[in-house]
Amino acid sequence: MRVHVTGAGGFIGRHLVPALERAGHEVRPAVSGAQGVVHLAGIAHRRAGSEELQEVNVRLAERVAREAAGAGARLIFMSSVKVHGDDSDHPLTEGSRLAPADEYARSKATAEAVLRSVRGLQLTVLRPPLVYGPHVKANFFALMKAIARGIPLPLASVQNRRSFVYVGNLADAIVRCLAEPRALGRTYLVSDGAPLSTPALCRAIGAALGRPARLFPFPPRFLPGPLGRSLELDDRALRTELGWRPPFAVEQALRATADWYRSR
Repeated sequence: MRVHVTGAGGFIGRHLVPALERAGHEVRPAVSGAQGVVHLAGIAHRRAGSEELQEVNVRLAERVAREAAGAGARLIFMSSVKVHGDDSDHPLTEGSRLAPADEYARSKATAEAVLRSVRGLQLTVLRPPLVYGPHVKANFFALMKAIARGIPLPLASVQNRRSFVYVGNLADAIVRCLAEPRALGRTYLVSDGAPLSTPALCRAIGAALGRPARLFPFPPRFLPGPLGRSLELDDRALRTELGWRPPFAVEQALRATADWYRSR
């Protein structure tokens, strides 16, 4: 299949393009002549203003979608589990109510709705949780950096359940969705599998780095950000309908991420 990838030079794109080529697809520089389009380009950081998020995450997505529809190409749109909110006491499914908690999440929810209204578009939406792997940035990188430096972290008392997805597993899921007619018109959550608590994640990162995580107890309700909250995905739809299984185990994925971190 001839595939155009927007955001090919970004974090997910630099892993997806080789995965597409290994699967026998031809990655093209333009939508024209493409049979599939993967729309990754967007703004994820919270510092962006509302208008910038609307322009890039919504209006750009709509323009790409209309080009894809005009070319008769199927479109994989990278959304986010954040359209369901920042935390949940129960596992989320594709049918869980939308409750975006910030401007970024609202832009993704709006983009999903806009794309579904594009006439003739062959659309598949993916909603991943936090994506990690080589070249990761933001919160996951900061956590890895703190553990690598032996900085004590106030996370020992956290009892939560959070889902994550390794960038290599996400790339594989995209490739599967492109190849499956059953994915047309569907929305899927995607993750590595069983959720981890924040302390378990820290210990697993420490094991991959060869540096034990130094955790001490602290009331979770006073912790800033998402590390003390739960956000678990139930991605059985993707696994059942498309027969998808993540090719990389969590331990393998964290080792690859740790190897990259040490080699920077």
